[in-house]
Amino acid sequence: MSRELSELYRSLAADADARDLGLPDVLRHQADRRARFRAAGGTLAVALVVVGAVIGAQAVAVAPPPVPAPVGTAASPSASPSASPSASPSPSATGAAPSPPVSPTTPGRSPGTTTTPPGGTGTQPPTTPTRIPDRAFFALAPANQTGIAPQFRDEAVLPGLCGAAIGNAQVVHRRTRLLIYKLPQNPGGEHVPDGSYMHSITIYRAGHADDVLKELRQAVRDCPEQGWPGASSVRSRQRLLPDSGFGNESVLFEMRSAGQDVNGDPTGVEDVRLIRVIRVGDVVTVLWEQGWENTSSQRAQVDADSRRAVAAIRRWLG
Repeated sequence: MSRELSELYRSLAADADARDLGLPDVLRHQADRRARFRAAGGTLAVALVVVGAVIGAQAVAVAPPPVPAPVGTAASPSASPSASPSASPSPSATGAAPSPPVSPTTPGRSPGTTTTPPGGTGTQPPTTPTRIPDRAFFALAPANQTGIAPQFRDEAVLPGLCGAAIGNAQVVHRRTRLLIYKLPQNPGGEHVPDGSYMHSITIYRAGHADDVLKELRQAVRDCPEQGWPGASSVRSRQRLLPDSGFGNESVLFEMRSAGQDVNGDPTGVEDVRLIRVIRVGDVVTVLWEQGWENTSSQRAQVDADSRRAVAAIRRWLG
């Protein structure tokens, strides 16, 4: 062994002898304290981890859930968070099953009304008739009867109004009769009648009867004066008269002309004819008062017979 190495060992031994290494009990006590400190530190770290996990779970539970995107729409960052599907029913706040969607109201029908299936017992809408029975025509009051039976004829139902064609394309069925009457104050038997009607009933296609009355009003306005066919020297003047209270609606107009006797000579008295057209649903009745031997129409008599005509049609239509 070299001399330098020997001196190094001696110096190391002298230095170790000079230091106090402590008693064994003291050393064990210090080692136990270090071990307990390390164990406490590990427990504290585990506790901190558990507390953090609990706080995080509570935060997740309190946060509102994300709102789903509308059905059929892809979610995008720019979508409004308040958007919600409008077509899907949502459950109630009590947890009950969602209410069924309300069925839409059928156009043209009030809410709550339903159509009656074939063979059902519900009220059916009225249908437009296609034939006109005799009972659809009114009977004269006993005081107006002359003993002359009505005569059904195929004649014009309205006087000519400057060539206007009114509602002919929409006719379903029509019947016309000549009805002769007398006034209540005149005796019956051999007495000359006081007037006559060309009385007609016409069924029009559904929804067209009101158009006929509109066309008639316009035709009267457009024809304030005209000559009589076959009598160019005789002219008549037409004008609408106020009218209401008959059927669903009515039109009343008059025709005035210079009176003539049976020989065609002027009488100096105006001849007045009244024509009333009444609509009841799709049915139109016309009372065209034509007089008798140059007599003029009496408004009170035409009104009374118009009411009787409407009542008979309503009984027929039910």
